Amino acid sequence: MNRSEPIVRRKLSDEVFLRLKRLITSGELQPGDDMPSERELMERFAVGRPAIREAMQALSNMGLVAISHGERAKVLQLTAKSIIKQVDAAAKIILSSSKDTLEHLKSARIFFERGMVREAAEKAAAEDVQRLRATIAEQRSFRGDSGAFISADMKFHTQIAAISGNPIYVAVSEAMLGWLKEYHTEMLIWTGKENFTLLEHEEIIRRIEQKDADGAEKAMIKHLERSRALYVMNSG
Repeated sequence: MNRSEPIVRRKLSDEVFLRLKRLITSGELQPGDDMPSERELMERFAVGRPAIREAMQALSNMGLVAISHGERAKVLQLTAKSIIKQVDAAAKIILSSSKDTLEHLKSARIFFERGMVREAAEKAAAEDVQRLRATIAEQRSFRGDSGAFISADMKFHTQIAAISGNPIYVAVSEAMLGWLKEYHTEMLIWTGKENFTLLEHEEIIRRIEQKDADGAEKAMIKHLERSRALYVMNSG
């Protein structure tokens, strides 16, 4: 057997990263704890400052620590939101380079939201419905202000996901809406589509309040199929 299988040596910073990650995942360092200082880590692992800094940056990129200038890095609590946020920049790059990917995201959003609204219709309490109505009132007051109107729109859809009680659904909802926001055009405002959006949101709330899962799903599909044309690639 003469096949070559060389053992690749790890970079020092990769080894430091793995050891620091183990401190966090083993529970030796808890969320909210300060990480050891650079000097302490240099002495502990017998490596230079560049290796420590590279390893800390890698931990930060994973959402495991927060780095602040002039202060010790802090261990973060990993959540569904922080995990999904790690792919945020990459997702935006992929979307910006492919019209097909944007269309796939729109379709994925419709598939996701029709399930979310069914769950909301089955689980919503009176206070959930009140919260949705308050968001619609807020959104109505933002007519003519595209940024504020779209933010309220995102809030409405995320609140529907939150009714499930599942933080992963909320994180996925926020991520998809955030990626799509980059492509939400001002056509919403100057074509008068705001009023259609508000009427459709009100219909969705009515169906949720009536515990009508089928009706809520149909209302959501109608709403998203109409509004999907408002998300377009910038040809400039």
